[in-house]
Amino acid sequence: MSGRHHRSSRVRTRLLLTTAALCAGALAATGCLPGGAGAATGEQHPAQAPVGRSAPANSSPFWVDPDSAAARQVKEYRTQGRTEEATLLRRISERPAALWPLWSDPVSDIRRAVRGAAPKKQTAVLVAYNIPHRDCGMYSKGGAANAEAYREWIGSFAQAVGDAPAIVVLEPDAVPHVVDGCTPAQYHEERYQLLAEAVGRLKRQPRTKVYLDAGNPAWIKDPGKLVEPLRRAGLAKADGFSLNVSNFQTTPAVTAFGTELSALLGGAHFVIDTSRNGAGPLPGDGEEAWCNPPGRALGTPPTGNTGDARVDAYLWIKRPGESDGTCRGGPAAGTWWPEYALGLARRAKG
Repeated sequence: MSGRHHRSSRVRTRLLLTTAALCAGALAATGCLPGGAGAATGEQHPAQAPVGRSAPANSSPFWVDPDSAAARQVKEYRTQGRTEEATLLRRISERPAALWPLWSDPVSDIRRAVRGAAPKKQTAVLVAYNIPHRDCGMYSKGGAANAEAYREWIGSFAQAVGDAPAIVVLEPDAVPHVVDGCTPAQYHEERYQLLAEAVGRLKRQPRTKVYLDAGNPAWIKDPGKLVEPLRRAGLAKADGFSLNVSNFQTTPAVTAFGTELSALLGGAHFVIDTSRNGAGPLPGDGEEAWCNPPGRALGTPPTGNTGDARVDAYLWIKRPGESDGTCRGGPAAGTWWPEYALGLARRAKG
């Protein structure tokens, strides 16, 4: 990992390894299955909504980080006279992407975001990603040392948000990793309790919306398997669930899955990560198809106008251009990778 603020990994790696080997980095796990958060399929889906060539930062309802790695890269390219590359990267730098606050101390990152969003009355999009036993010991392994440390962390997170408008995507992969068995059984009850407590703590902030992560349709393919786990994780007090975080499944496919899951949950709303799904998933079902796959593209820009009553927003939850991990020549997970970012931007429909 980069040791900073991003998780992009998908533990559904090395599909041919044994169950024990897959979770070797975590405490002895049982039952890990292939085809999870990052598993890509060759199934064809309808085309994505196009990504425009403009960079509508000023009109966005969500905060755009003026000091993101993409924004700094644009400045560097301009200094170097690389005008074409700088223009391409504006498709990333001038659009809102979620902030993944520091695992050691989230306060400074969050305060910077909510203060930056205040003048234009924008909403900060944040990701809470620090659950104990995170990512089953793979590229983004880690998390809080124990339950009490997590409670303190999420309390600091919530307090830093204050009364500012915010969307919080809560613990990507945490529920699906319980469902697929990759998180060891002895931690399931604790995880449900911590997630439910986190929802409750975050919802004490008057203008914070919370979405519990529910993976993607190529991972937990039967939405019925997510219903009870999401309820136990506190969905009743949340604003809904999130789908496709850091993945590449097409918006139509994710929407169909989310609509089915929503119906099973009494009409729960959801948000979709469209950051890199403009070309859909990498065809085939190969090993680590989720990890820095070639040929991908930016998806629909972040918006609250989805045209679907149950889809609250399309968001760039994964920060486009940050690595999924040390695969295909990539740097550590969460590290800015300008060459990959340029590819995403260049292939964006527009």
